[in-house]
Amino acid sequence: LGSTPIMRQQRFIIKIANVLAIVVQPTQSFTPVNHIQRLGLLAARSQPKPQPQKQQQQEQQRPLTMTSQTENNTGNFLLSNLDQLSTAGPKRLILASQSPRRREILDMMGLKERYTVNPSPLDEEKLQIELSKMEMSPQEYTKTLAEEKANALAEEIVSNENNVDKGKDDDDEEHEVTFILGSDTIVDFRGRILEKPKSHENAVEMLKNLSGEWHEVHTGVALYRIDHKLGSRGKVQLATSYTETSRVKFSVLSMKDIEAYVGTGEPMDKAGSYGIQGIGGQFVEKMEGDFFTVMGLPMNSLSRAISEALSLNP
Repeated sequence: LGSTPIMRQQRFIIKIANVLAIVVQPTQSFTPVNHIQRLGLLAARSQPKPQPQKQQQQEQQRPLTMTSQTENNTGNFLLSNLDQLSTAGPKRLILASQSPRRREILDMMGLKERYTVNPSPLDEEKLQIELSKMEMSPQEYTKTLAEEKANALAEEIVSNENNVDKGKDDDDEEHEVTFILGSDTIVDFRGRILEKPKSHENAVEMLKNLSGEWHEVHTGVALYRIDHKLGSRGKVQLATSYTETSRVKFSVLSMKDIEAYVGTGEPMDKAGSYGIQGIGGQFVEKMEGDFFTVMGLPMNSLSRAISEALSLNP
């Protein structure tokens, strides 16, 4: 049949429509909804696994908690509460240790002339022997030593008070609360506890073991509280105790390095036979954790612990 121009135009339009139908109707539809769904799936794959509802709530509340702590007038650190401690005031602090390193750290915290030193009467060597026979981790070991050091001094102070006649002197009367700080630091080399060396040879052997290796340093902290006004006998309570841990990596030491260091005498009163704050510090290649934990008292956590203890009622 012949075709008129109009018929030819209609057939051309139909062909164009069929081509367009093939192009815009593939086997998978690329509608905006499906595109968004795929993006959602990709995002979900990159997201961490959903947390339990309780943990999610904690994560959401954390910024609010930090804000409220910042706005709170109560200090979180000892620095904000230094005026509460005094050697002659109602609240005093006693360090149950002769360690010059621990005194140095307390002085650095602003406590200079605000605390006294009274070595613990504990037979530390005897207790170490007893603890070594028990199955406990190095962390628990050092925390137990810290607790026993502080508790022994606290009990001695209370016992001395009870042996005095009721007419106490002014010095006894002016103290309402006494805090006793005990601490112990050990070096943990592959689960083996390294205390202070007992001889030159012992120090050399420890340093040979630590050479080129990582080790852990644990410092146990214990804070006891004596309430002198509670009854006829002061009440002794454990305010807090814990262990802080840092990891230390030594560079490789030659025998000449080790002999020269031991010859200085510095290792002989140090756990693990070295002092990070002294000559032995040059052996430390790197560390993870709190420097002051290795030195003998974890300054950050101790500051917060004493501040919290000062804020608590008996």
